[in-house]
Amino acid sequence: MSRRTSLKITDERERQLEKASEIVAGGPDDDPPMSVVIDAALAHLIQSEANISRARDELDPTTIQEFNTDVLGLRYRTEIRSRWR
Repeated sequence: MSRRTSLKITDERERQLEKASEIVAGGPDDDPPMSVVIDAALAHLIQSEANISRARDELDPTTIQEFNTDVLGLRYRTEIRSRWR
């Protein structure tokens, strides 16, 4: 991962951040800082990858593939591949 000093906020990224902020917020009047929203999204990604990895030992491939997302997807019970990049 390359380090950058700025984050370009496109319209689509702004919509995603707003939706994520609603999920992270403690209530309708809570407006969490962007750093908290990003930290929560990163933690969720890491935990989801670990959960999918553990589940592949207990569930059949068809069931596991139902949990695939645009970011994480299990293929052929052998690896987890990121489709993000």
